[in-house]
Amino acid sequence: MIGYVDTLPAADLLSLDVRGLHYSYPDGHVALRGVDLTVPRGGRLALLGPNGAGKTTLVLHLNGILAGGAGTVTVGGLTVDRDRATLAEIRRRVGIVFQDPDDQLFLPTVAEDVAFGPANLGLRGAELEARVVEALDAVGMTEHRDRAPQHLSFGQRRRVAVATVLAMRPEILVLDEPSSNLDPAARRELAAILRRLPVTLLMVTHDLPYALELCDRSVILDAGRIVADGTTVELLADPELLARHRLELPYGFDPTLAARQLATHD
Repeated sequence: MIGYVDTLPAADLLSLDVRGLHYSYPDGHVALRGVDLTVPRGGRLALLGPNGAGKTTLVLHLNGILAGGAGTVTVGGLTVDRDRATLAEIRRRVGIVFQDPDDQLFLPTVAEDVAFGPANLGLRGAELEARVVEALDAVGMTEHRDRAPQHLSFGQRRRVAVATVLAMRPEILVLDEPSSNLDPAARRELAAILRRLPVTLLMVTHDLPYALELCDRSVILDAGRIVADGTTVELLADPELLARHRLELPYGFDPTLAARQLATHD
């Protein structure tokens, strides 16, 4: 396995600490086989791997949707367990943006959708309005606050879905295939937004150039195990590694050259 060479941060500097995570579904399918993973506060990690590798199962453990296997998951020093108060705080800390924004948008206006989560935390009045303004401003959707989500473009709906999570002020933002179904302009606009966000970022994606653009580190998960952990450019520049785990770069894409070009634009 390619090793991530950075020194492991102290526990109080970790956003995410996964230790020995195993999980089997009721039908006997083993989805995770001893996953160990740490992400420092403010880190940006791409979770790569073929379909069926266990990526979604891992993500659903981060906020307690799935549980019951062996191992531990700790978010910002708080261990995920089935205690109701703990789960409520974990789900505030870990915000998941699903692949289809329509899974998260269900109220008559953009502002109401963004306000829904903080309102459930008990926020009201000026404090609630401040959360809505803050989140919509972060994704460049303030002028659309009174529109119906179904009247927005797909890319705009994805940005609003991100805002609904940001309104909870999470520690970790989890994005499931954030670039899927976006046209080139919307893809670029979302990347610019994500680069500015002061949160820990975990991105599940098959879009390897997007992983390189947004995440300095990547892990490859396959058959329920982490098989590689390193800088994104290091992993993407290893064609044999990618081929073994059914990952492919676009034809002609050179990750080393792309990384140099990205560095000159930063």
